[in-house]
Order: sequence, then C-alpha cells, then structure tokens
Amino acid sequence: MLRSIVCETPNQFIMKNDLSKPEVPHGHALVRIRYVGICGTDIHAYKGNQPFFTYPRVLGHELSGTVEEINDATCSLAPGTPVAIIPYMHCGQCLACKRGRTNCCTHMRVLGVHMDGGMQDLLAVPIRHLIPVSIDSSLSLEHAALLEPLAIGAHAVARAALEPGDTVLVIGAGPIGLGVMAFARAAGATVIAMDMDEQRLTFSQSWAGVATTVVAGDTAEDEIAEWTNGDMATTVFDATGNVHSMNAAHRYAAHSGQVVFVGLVKNDIQFYHPDVHKKELSIHMSRNATYTDFETVLALLNTGELQMEDYITHRCTLTELPDTFESWLSPQARVIKAIVEL
Repeated sequence: MLRSIVCETPNQFIMKNDLSKPEVPHGHALVRIRYVGICGTDIHAYKGNQPFFTYPRVLGHELSGTVEEINDATCSLAPGTPVAIIPYMHCGQCLACKRGRTNCCTHMRVLGVHMDGGMQDLLAVPIRHLIPVSIDSSLSLEHAALLEPLAIGAHAVARAALEPGDTVLVIGAGPIGLGVMAFARAAGATVIAMDMDEQRLTFSQSWAGVATTVVAGDTAEDEIAEWTNGDMATTVFDATGNVHSMNAAHRYAAHSGQVVFVGLVKNDIQFYHPDVHKKELSIHMSRNATYTDFETVLALLNTGELQMEDYITHRCTLTELPDTFESWLSPQARVIKAIVEL
C-alpha cells in the first residue's frame, strides 16, 4: 500500500492509499521518502495564496529518504543510500542554467509546487538532484530533509557576497531568516535580527548567534542607527514575505549598501526612488538554491555547529498530518520548523 497526501483545493488535504509504484525513467532513482519539512510555501499553497500553483497537488519539497532503485548503470549510488533531494527541476539548456544559475532556470519546475512533491511514500527523482548524506551523530536523516530551507539562506548570503566585518540586518526570524543569520555569521558578518515576535528573536540569539535583536516597529530604524553608530546595515536581508516589511527594508540599509529579498510576496514592491538612489543601493532577489549551496549547508551541518534538534519544534506522521496541519498555522503554536515522518 503506497500512500500520499493531496492538497485537493485550498484548505483541504486528502489521504490516499492506492498509489501505484512510480515509473523510474533512465537517469532517475526511486527514493523512499522518510521526512518532509513544512515551510511557508506549503502553508501558502494550503491556504490558496501561493504564486505559480495549481490544484490538486502533492506538497512537499524539503525532503530526505533512502534510495530504493536506480535506472542508470553508471551511477555510483547504491540502494539504501541516505539522500537529501534538491527539489528544483531545472532544464539545463536555458541561459540561466548555462550560466550556472540553475536556481532561476527559465523553465523551473519545483517539486511540491509545479509538480507533485514528497508527501508520498515513493518518488522518482533525477539522480543529479540527489545529495548523498553520511548519517552520524551530527547529522540524522531527519536533519537531512532540512538542507533545502537552509540552502535558501546559504544562497542568499552567497548572492550578497558578504565580507568579514560587514553589519547585516536580517528581517524575519522564521526558518529561512534563521538560515540567513547562520550563514551570514559563518561568513564573518555581525548580524542583527529583527522580527515582531520577541520569542523568535530570543531563539535567533541562542541558535544563530546573532549579535543583537530589534523588535520590528516604529523605533526599529532609530535602534539600528544607534547600534551601528549611524551607519545602518551594509546588507539588509528581508525574509518575511510581507509586503509592508519589504517596502520598508531599504530604510535600514547603509549608503553604498544592498538589500536582498529572500521572501516572495504576491504583490508589488514600492519605494520612494530618491531614498534608494541617494544611497546607491543594490537590490537583489534571491531565489531557491544551487547544488553548491546544498554542499555548503551539508559541510556546516557535519560540523555539528547548528543544533538542529532545537530548530525542529513540531513533528507528526504522514497519517496524522491532515488533522494536525491546521494547528501549526496558529501563532500560538510557536512553530519554528515542523517535520513529517513517513
């Protein structure tokens, strides 16, 4: 009996128990999914406000599992190999792909968004999208499912080309923002975290080691100015996916600085041009991640520096998910990262 959970329409999950074994084309592996991380994309899709999305859809793009079979005699992976999955299916032929920017492929199809994802027992995946992981005391298969959200943070930091000694502001202390904080700090930057939730800010200090925190609000700009001796942040990362936050992000950036939008919002971003022009700000978008970003995350996780057990705050099984998911959406649930075990 092969299972899946399908988001049939907004606000509706259906459990199915009658799936056939997927076909495994040449160059693909059949992966038994073991863990699926839940992120904002899944929540937006469930609630009906995710861009680039159609129903019905099997969600799930933060994935780990074990190889069941391989349809490629030249592949070195063996059945039973633990793997994380890169969910961004790029074409390899467009201009972006040829430039090594596979994360923003012209014909991008993402598991769990444009095509069915990992909330099912078995999934056929191109071999080039598998990251073999060594399971030991510092990295579990459950943790391996979280390479993807952390890789988004690693990619954003790579986009910013941070230098040691930079002062970075990360707006949004959710799972993606926390990853940005961790990799900005690993790049040698001094990190300020900003969020509306003081408990999340406290967590960002203990988990990501940020230098200081600021509660979002009317006094935030003055606090950042005071902490930076009036210079403001050399790089501002906005990981909120909130239009009001993103419209205001440039206010916290230093002259000659930059703003990196990590979150995605289904809206227009607007700002008063003279405010941005006088600072000669660079404004970047950061989308998805590349194979290199996944390797960067894996290297850091293998050091044991990031306490992944603290990062995962909520768990359930695939069978429990339809009755559990709604409870995770409440701010009172205090979810940092939820994960589903198959």
